[in-house]
Amino acid sequence: MSATRAIHRFTVDDYEQMIEYGILNENHRVELIRGEIVDKMSIGERHGACVKRLNELFFTLSSKRVTVSIQDPIRLADSEPEPDVALLQHRADYYLKAKPRPNDVLLVIEVADTTLDYDREVKGPMYAEAGIREYWIVNLVDDCLEVHRQPSPSAQFADVRTLLRGQTIDILALPGLVISVDDML
Repeated sequence: MSATRAIHRFTVDDYEQMIEYGILNENHRVELIRGEIVDKMSIGERHGACVKRLNELFFTLSSKRVTVSIQDPIRLADSEPEPDVALLQHRADYYLKAKPRPNDVLLVIEVADTTLDYDREVKGPMYAEAGIREYWIVNLVDDCLEVHRQPSPSAQFADVRTLLRGQTIDILALPGLVISVDDML
């Protein structure tokens, strides 16, 4: 007799109630992805350093035009991912009353060293389906930046390109803000 793995699906409201009642807390390194509570990967030195670099870069460049969110949740229809970096519409309450939703998100960034396939195959389609307008993967494996734009409900991005060191990129929602790929890697 073989054992089967039971999968329990949760709504975003169920997940948030588990947090509210203390069933899940900041010591649980988990996030809700497509109705499943999944463990987040441990953060290695290179990954951590890259997130810190991105935080400083975007904080310095954005001049309070946006809120820089680091590893904080975004509320989607069936998920509550915690991307490494998200640039959000600036709000005076800093999202105290409600977690950011797709319309609040200007850019989501995942830093990938051990999670590259997951960030491409699971998180990318999830962000596209939710209508996140721009998704970047800082690919530490191949030393490049993967840019995903023009989301569709079919869970695809119509515009996908890879940028290398020496190239620059602008953020669609922040015209004139040009960033060097070198500064992100």
